[in-house]
Amino acid sequence: MVKKKKKNKVPSKVWAKYKIEGSSLKRERCCPKCGQGYFLANMKDRYYCGKCRYLEMKPVEKK
Repeated sequence: MVKKKKKNKVPSKVWAKYKIEGSSLKRERCCPKCGQGYFLANMKDRYYCGKCRYLEMKPVEKK
């Protein structure tokens, strides 16, 4: 039999959603419908949840 090629496993980037500022831990927005652990994607003009498709628009900046 032919040996299968090994797939490159990409590690999770959950650590990128958290930031340490001083002595406190800051995290990105979580989905209000799905709860803690489901982060909202940060788009140019909106926040979006890929699991439940919750959409939250960012406030428009006037020039």
